[in-house]
Amino acid sequence: MSHKRPTVNDVAAAAGVSKAAVSRVINNAPGVAAHTREHVRAVIGRLGYRPDPTARALASGHGDAIDLVVVEESASRFGANPFYSRVTTGLLEGIAGTDAHVGLHVVDEAGAPALLARVAESVSLGVLLVNVTPELGGEFYARCTRVVSMGRSAPGVPSIVPENADGAWAAVRHLYETGRRHIAAVHGPDRSPCAVDRRTGYHAAMDEVGLPARSYVGPFRRETGYEQVRRLLVQDPDIDAVFVGCDLMATGAMQALAEAGRRIPHDVAVVGFDGSLITALTIPPLSSVHQPVEQMAAAATRALVDHEAVFSWRRTFPTTLEVRASSAAA
Repeated sequence: MSHKRPTVNDVAAAAGVSKAAVSRVINNAPGVAAHTREHVRAVIGRLGYRPDPTARALASGHGDAIDLVVVEESASRFGANPFYSRVTTGLLEGIAGTDAHVGLHVVDEAGAPALLARVAESVSLGVLLVNVTPELGGEFYARCTRVVSMGRSAPGVPSIVPENADGAWAAVRHLYETGRRHIAAVHGPDRSPCAVDRRTGYHAAMDEVGLPARSYVGPFRRETGYEQVRRLLVQDPDIDAVFVGCDLMATGAMQALAEAGRRIPHDVAVVGFDGSLITALTIPPLSSVHQPVEQMAAAATRALVDHEAVFSWRRTFPTTLEVRASSAAA
C-alpha cells in the first residue's frame, strides 16, 4: 500500500504558516521568527517531508506572487526613475529563498482604479503599492487587506514610511549652517504624501531659522527640477541654495543652474532626496537625504510573505543626510 508523499502545502497547513514561510525555513533564508522556524522544522520532521528538487525547479516562477503596482505615466517613466529599480531590488531580496515570484503592473493614474480592482480579485501573497494615492490605497484595502503601501497611505492601510519631514528639515538646517540665507525648494506633487511630508519639513526648518519659504511644485521628474529652477532664477535671482524633493529632479535643477552660469556650490548649493546612485554621477556629486529604499521594500515584502501586515501595521525607517560637494560651505 503506497502512502502519499507530504508536500510543502501539507507542512504549511500542519504548521499554520504560509507556504513561503516553509520555503524560507527549508532554504535557511531570513524572514521567519526563531520560534516559528523551530515549529516548522518540528512539523517537517513529524510529517517526514523531504524537498523534491525536481518539483521545486518545475515550480520556479509559477508559485505564489507578490504584485508590485506602480502608478506612473508610462513604462519609460518607470524605467527612467532609479527609485523604482531600488524598490524592485528590495522586493526581490524579500522573496529570496521562497518559491514566490513578482507580478509587475505599471499603470497611469487614469487606469489605476480599474487595474487595482482586477488585482484585488487575484491576489496570492500580497500587493506592494508604489506612488498610489492614499485615497486609492484606502479603496484597494477595502477590497483586499493583503497590501502594504510604500509611503504614507489612508488610515489603517499597512505602510512603510521614511522619515520624510525629518530628512527635509536636516537638509535645510545643513544649508543654513553652511551660510545660505536664500533657500528655495522644489517639491514633488501634492498627490504624493512623501512630497507633502518633505514640504512640511522644509517649512518647519525655514520657520525655525526665521527665513521666508520659497516653494515650487511639480511631478517627480527631471524636467520639473529644470523648469522650476529656471523659473526660480527669474523670480528670485538672489537664491543661494535649493532643496529638491528627489534626486531625479535635482539633476534637472543642476542643469538649469549650470546653463544660467551659477556655480555649484559656490553660487547656489543643491541638496536632493533619496540617496540614489545618481548622487555619485552628477558634477559635482550631489548631497542628498538618503532613504533606505531597498531595505524598506524588502521589509514590506517579508511582511506580506509572512502574513505580518495587518490593519494599521506600519514601520518607519530613518533618513540620513549625506553631504557631498554640491552643498559644501559657501
